[in-house]
Amino acid sequence: QTEECELTSNDHIQLTANEFIQSRQLCNTSSFSTTDIRRISINGHLVDYTTRCQKSISNANVEIIRIHSNSRSMCSDLHHSNSHGYFHLTNVIIHSNEEIFLRVTALGYRTIYKRIRLPLSYERSQGTILDWQIVLTIDIKQRQSQHDERMKSIVDALLSEMTLDEKIGQLNLEGVGFNADGPIISDELRERIHRGEVGAVLNIYTPKAVRQLQELAINSTRLKIPFIFGFDVIHGHKTIFPIPLALSATWNMTLIEQSARIAATEATADALNWVFSPMVDIAHDPRWGRILEGAGEDPWLGSQVATAMVRGYQGSNLSCVDTVMACFKHFGLYGAAEAGRDYNTVDMSPLRMYELYFPPYRAAVEAGAGSVMTSFNEINGVPSTANQWLLNDLLHDQWNFTGFIVTDATAISELIAHGLGNLQEVSARSINAGVDMDMGSQGFLTTLNQSLHEGKVTEQTIDQACRRVLEAKYKLGLLDDPFHYVNESRAQTDIFTKQNRLAARDFARHSFVLLKNDKQTLPLARSNLTITLVGPLADDHRNLLGAWSGAGDWNQAVSVVEGINQLLGNNIQVLHVKGANLLEDPNTLKLLNAYGGDIILDNRTATEMIDEALQAAQKSDVIVAVVGETQGMTGEASSRADIGLPACQQLLLQALFNTGKPVVIVLMNGRPLTLTWEDQQATAILETWFAGTETGNAIAEVLFGYYNPAGKLTATFPRSVGQIPLYYNHKNTGRPYNSSNFLDRFKSRYIDIPNDPLYPFGYGLSYTIFTFGQLNADKTELHGDSDVLTIRFVLSNTGA
Repeated sequence: QTEECELTSNDHIQLTANEFIQSRQLCNTSSFSTTDIRRISINGHLVDYTTRCQKSISNANVEIIRIHSNSRSMCSDLHHSNSHGYFHLTNVIIHSNEEIFLRVTALGYRTIYKRIRLPLSYERSQGTILDWQIVLTIDIKQRQSQHDERMKSIVDALLSEMTLDEKIGQLNLEGVGFNADGPIISDELRERIHRGEVGAVLNIYTPKAVRQLQELAINSTRLKIPFIFGFDVIHGHKTIFPIPLALSATWNMTLIEQSARIAATEATADALNWVFSPMVDIAHDPRWGRILEGAGEDPWLGSQVATAMVRGYQGSNLSCVDTVMACFKHFGLYGAAEAGRDYNTVDMSPLRMYELYFPPYRAAVEAGAGSVMTSFNEINGVPSTANQWLLNDLLHDQWNFTGFIVTDATAISELIAHGLGNLQEVSARSINAGVDMDMGSQGFLTTLNQSLHEGKVTEQTIDQACRRVLEAKYKLGLLDDPFHYVNESRAQTDIFTKQNRLAARDFARHSFVLLKNDKQTLPLARSNLTITLVGPLADDHRNLLGAWSGAGDWNQAVSVVEGINQLLGNNIQVLHVKGANLLEDPNTLKLLNAYGGDIILDNRTATEMIDEALQAAQKSDVIVAVVGETQGMTGEASSRADIGLPACQQLLLQALFNTGKPVVIVLMNGRPLTLTWEDQQATAILETWFAGTETGNAIAEVLFGYYNPAGKLTATFPRSVGQIPLYYNHKNTGRPYNSSNFLDRFKSRYIDIPNDPLYPFGYGLSYTIFTFGQLNADKTELHGDSDVLTIRFVLSNTGA
């Protein structure tokens, strides 16, 4: 026991973070043996040491993690500290055959692990009390001050030696291709590098390729300033996780942070140090293809996801060899494009901006994101990339953002089409607004020198942009060691590991949302069952990773038929048939295949494929139809006016419904779909999104009840595109419509369909049924900003 500030360091725990992540399973102490147990109480006080023990850490997660020594299985009991930082865990039952750990997590602090060691001998009547005062052991402010002083000294020295052209060169982000032999470097590019006209590189990875290009930067330039290497690591690098919209449906910030942590580990092992993620744009329109990259429609949830992703990518120290600099995007309001059409105009009131769209961006800033990407759209009539109010007044001055701002691809040159002037004019406008790095337009590189001489920009403005880029390189450790992230051995040991694939499977299972389950059709029996597995996505690999899978290899993804066969083998009979093409519209096919869609039409007619499916269905107990979108139907530049299933797939479903057999629909898609007809006809519907590398294994485990689907929607599924935009947190009107009074016409309503969505925000079923008891609050008044209201209720599993 202690009354004073006693420094308590972390125990050295011989378990990885990935292993601890498994302890999300809650313990059921009622199943413990009643013999050979101990009952203990654990009382603690969480204190922030940087404030001389005066600030308590409230509302932290305090978990008791149990590891059974024989089975090595894990589970945890979750508790929370109160508003004064105290936690009281009473009557904790400990079995003698367990190892016990305490894990404490709090927003903004490093996770603390403590091993609970109990005395070897004890009196049964005597309780064992462990009372620790856990504190941070680093004076963060002093350490940060020393770090900032060193960074300023090094950057100041570099700036004093740089010519104007070298400063402008640091603001140029260059795309470079590569193959098995290394980077593809043209003579022109080699000469630009030699002149110091490249500051960062995108779309190149692997230690071999990065080393060659970094050596060119170090050995052929005057000041030997290294490159930053960036890439689209959106939901995994080589091991691909579910799309971000799917990850958000887990509502599990620990899981989401872990997905970013694994992605950062793999990306840095492949010599990358900068990722263009997370996308934190709020979206209310599922016609917009990039809704798949975000966390849905809610600003609070979106803020939590943004924080978790930034923390997962950047860790607590950007210079660590396994952390990357995050780049949140697209600033700002990109998800509010009119008509859901990508790159389209955005126009909204300041109130709407601040209430519904800005919070996730600000959360990313407060989480310490090192960079931000501008959006293509305009705000208040001014495109984001040239919007001084947005980038300077709001982001830097009000939100105190200290990182650097990069444009989206060719965003500066696209300002010409907005009507803002020629390349020189729009480049000057962009840097004066606050942009620090030009991606792909080469506007800064080719015009800033002239603009300086003509008085359109100042050297101070160029210096400030260059300083921010150099500071990023310092924070990443590149100014101390340009080859900090180049390690051939890590590329062999840290990428696409078995452990990472198991994590991908776990993340996928958590993300699935059960939309319908009549007659408890799911889960399916694990033996003595014949199923018809049908649909163009049942044995597909190409589309499982989604539209934005970066370095992922779809050939290594697990299909649904493979997952079922690996899980159950000969215990059930699977009759697999294709049943339909993915889509047959000639114009859509032509467009998608022009951009790597790889959609191949079956040689048979639609009738022949459906007839084959019906013959199999007659021999089966249940039909599982795997249908949805292709990966190219969602993502950037993939807006859809009709967000239903393709007509050829609907034709197959109609024939299957007509058999009278139970039909389970397994959906793969990157956006909310209009499924009104499917919902009326199908027996069960499981939303699996684009689930990544382990898709088939995860779907099999859920279909057959090895995992109970628990995902909840973070984006509303409309009944019709005519309802869009449709989202849960809309304002009331003076004439709200009550659907129970159908004849009440002069209200805010449609006359042909209900106002309500098909599946609302937060919706998601389970294989069992839950009931909620009476709510009980622990107080009737709150005092001050830090006071916490705790509401308790009994939650019961009342299903079979």
